[in-house]
Amino acid sequence: MRLEISCKDRLGITQDVLDILVEYEINLRGIEIDSSGKIFLHFPNVEFAEFQHLMPKIRRIEGIEDVKTTPFMPIEREQNQLRALLRTLPDPVFSIDSRGNILLVNEAVVSSLESSYEEIAGREITDLVKGFNFSRWLDGKQVLAQTQKVKFIEQDFLADILPVMVADGDADAVLAGAVLLLKSEYRLGQQLTVFHQASNDSFNEIQATSSQMKKVVREAKKMAELDAPILLVGETGVGKEMIARACHRASRRSSHEFVLLNCASIPDDMAEQELFGYGPGAYGQKQSKSGLLEQAENGTLFLDEVGDMSMSLQAKLLRVLQDGSFRRVGDAREVVVNVRIIGTTQKDLAQMVMEGRFREDLYYRLNVLSLVVPPLRERKADIIGLAEHFLKNQSTKLGRRPPKLNKSCVEFLQNYPWPGNVRQLENTLYRALTLLERDELGKEDIQLPDSAMSSGYFSDELEGTLDQEVKRFEKDLLRRLYPSYPSTRQLARKLGLSHTAIANKLREYGISKKTVKV
Repeated sequence: MRLEISCKDRLGITQDVLDILVEYEINLRGIEIDSSGKIFLHFPNVEFAEFQHLMPKIRRIEGIEDVKTTPFMPIEREQNQLRALLRTLPDPVFSIDSRGNILLVNEAVVSSLESSYEEIAGREITDLVKGFNFSRWLDGKQVLAQTQKVKFIEQDFLADILPVMVADGDADAVLAGAVLLLKSEYRLGQQLTVFHQASNDSFNEIQATSSQMKKVVREAKKMAELDAPILLVGETGVGKEMIARACHRASRRSSHEFVLLNCASIPDDMAEQELFGYGPGAYGQKQSKSGLLEQAENGTLFLDEVGDMSMSLQAKLLRVLQDGSFRRVGDAREVVVNVRIIGTTQKDLAQMVMEGRFREDLYYRLNVLSLVVPPLRERKADIIGLAEHFLKNQSTKLGRRPPKLNKSCVEFLQNYPWPGNVRQLENTLYRALTLLERDELGKEDIQLPDSAMSSGYFSDELEGTLDQEVKRFEKDLLRRLYPSYPSTRQLARKLGLSHTAIANKLREYGISKKTVKV
């Protein structure tokens, strides 16, 4: 368990916190204090009942402003991000000490040499990378970054050789070693090709005027280039799936499938069948069926609402994340896949971990790279841009000119809380545009719960079945539009339907120039 404590800068405040842990006989595993003065504590999980007493007692300490659980200590987050970065970089990377001995390598080096980390670590870099005098460079009076042509596994590479300097108190920084990044001629050619291609930013469709969303898009672009799992956190309707799709299109996996599974919408046994597939004989089927994991081979698997997974399904997904293998339902054969996982949740997974409703090891596997997508009410600068974007797209489909938003409408849209976020905004504007008969959209055209308009379309209690209510709405819509589009061809063009379909509906509802005043 890890706690993040926000507090004032007071002498002895850390000791007061530690005294409480001693009182509860809690063994402290680690403590950190970051640059802002926050205190981070790491200790074994405690019983929920004991935890309920511990938190208020810490909060009552003079100078304590807030106490909450956190998934990582600062140093753990840095280490996890560094490991994820090294693991997913496609080019060989070496870290060496000041004597030229190898400290760390990434998986690209391991796979190229067909060796293990243990066999590579500790060797001299000159045993593996030829063509550059590392000893002379490291022993020089002034160690500067170099770009050199070198040989690795008997092939030519371009090497960026970068010194690692560490501050030594008030004295000048000292040389701690170096990092080598190798690029083959083929990889350089790939990058030059991409550099000269026309820009096709997969994030262009995401409206990001507010500083909050600009930050989300900026971080998402960086994460898209890596291969580690991404966890998108945010309320329903904020656009998590759109960001996930943009990350996929911006990744090296973009030419392969983006496959989606909504964990909240189907029963657990069905989710397992969909995810892993099944072998011959399972569920009474003669032939086997591949699941979404196999369909997403070399691509991206999007798991919507991972917090709704059962513990059993969580355990099976954990194995896939650990070693990339699984077994189909009812099949003994092992299947190995290369898939990137992007998950979403609107739940507090850290709290679920503490309560035993979500596996801690799976949480850390999924939460390597995380993004919090803010709700629409917290990024009001994006609302009008989103509204104009939706109106433009919807108007194109309806074959009409996009209406302008008048002042009252702009103010109303910006001040509404939008509990359904971007999805609610889009649906609301679509309905308003469908019924609009002018070239300007006003506040009175927007129908929302608790809005200032006179009344909505739906009554408090629906009287008929879904089919009857849909027909009632359809009839009302056609009667409203018919005076402005009195021919079936005009009305068909506006609603995006065929002339025959509109003629049949008008006949069904008895709408004509005789029954409706034009």
